[in-house]
Amino acid sequence: MEKIREGKTKTVFETGDGNVLLRFKDDVTGEAGIIDPGANSIIGKVEGKGNASLRLSKYFFELLKREEIPSHYIDAYIEDNTMLVRKAAPFGDGLEFICRRKAAGSYVRRYGRYIKKGTPLDYLVEVTLKDDERGDPLVNEDSLCQLGLMTAEEVEYAVGLTKKVTALVEKELERFGLEFIDIKFEFGRVDGKIVVIDEISGDNMRVKRNGKGVDQKELCSIVCG
Repeated sequence: MEKIREGKTKTVFETGDGNVLLRFKDDVTGEAGIIDPGANSIIGKVEGKGNASLRLSKYFFELLKREEIPSHYIDAYIEDNTMLVRKAAPFGDGLEFICRRKAAGSYVRRYGRYIKKGTPLDYLVEVTLKDDERGDPLVNEDSLCQLGLMTAEEVEYAVGLTKKVTALVEKELERFGLEFIDIKFEFGRVDGKIVVIDEISGDNMRVKRNGKGVDQKELCSIVCG
């Protein structure tokens, strides 16, 4: 296998048959020594975190499969910390679709004059460019189209899919007594269709239990057993 990319939380390999293998790592991101899945800097490692990310991704991608929601997922190999996926063409260098059910994080930092942390939000979707150097800037629909990253129809579809998958994940987490805050998804094209790609785990969602944040390993323990 040929290594394609060394990411913050995963190593990506070309399998040679048109698919891609993702190896999940124990690296964690954050700022000022505080773990934050939305941050762009690696601040250390947490043993077992990569395996928890993989197990959660397997759980949620298989949930999507049962609901006939398209994704790049093929299979997961828990003992090897790897996930086999179909190779997807990203939009530009990558976009993140964030769906917020409660105000938190950067949303409160930007709009704190008008909203308090924890205020309910109605499946509010924001889109950011994957660009660490520029702090993953927000981008609106007109810019996505003017920059040639997506068509207006593709944006509309991706936003709708973001809300649909968010509702599915939120409902599933509620079964375990968990409070859902927000989540981010990535999309790509496989055979000309827009599908969910990357991972669905504690690395791209915020969840609470009894008012306290739930980390990746705890979330995996609750959901995956």
